[in-house]
Amino acid sequence: MKDYYDTLFHKHRQSGIFLDTNILLLYFVGIVDESLVSRFKRTTNRFCVEDYHLLCNLLPYFSKIVTTPHILTEVSNLAGQLSGQFKEEFFSSFAAGISLFDEHYTCSADIAETPAFVKFGLTDAGIAYIKTHLVLTEDASLAWYLQSQEIDVINFNHIRTFNW
Repeated sequence: MKDYYDTLFHKHRQSGIFLDTNILLLYFVGIVDESLVSRFKRTTNRFCVEDYHLLCNLLPYFSKIVTTPHILTEVSNLAGQLSGQFKEEFFSSFAAGISLFDEHYTCSADIAETPAFVKFGLTDAGIAYIKTHLVLTEDASLAWYLQSQEIDVINFNHIRTFNW
């Protein structure tokens, strides 16, 4: 299995990696404070600090991180549930990080016309709409769907064991 992932990493090194909402949220929560990963209600039941470290070790391999305005909006909305200093630090880091991403815009009306829209909604259907990058998600149903559409995807849950 590791060889399969190595092949995908190499194939997409230049085109970049597309981070799903929860993975991107993990990244920025970890930047603010690694220990917050296990305390913030939006990451605590999904991730641990080792997941953040794995992600940090993985991202430099790719020439760019790909995202969409829909994903950025969801991350922003979820992070709005942070409080006090953590919230301010998050949005400061998030603001600085946004300029480093390769942001792809697709008209919402175009995404809404796809079969993925009725299954997953706007944000995840937008991921399926852009088919040229390796997708990293922890959403098993999205990962399965993307694979069925011949879109390269890695379920984050499957690579956790490589780091532990």
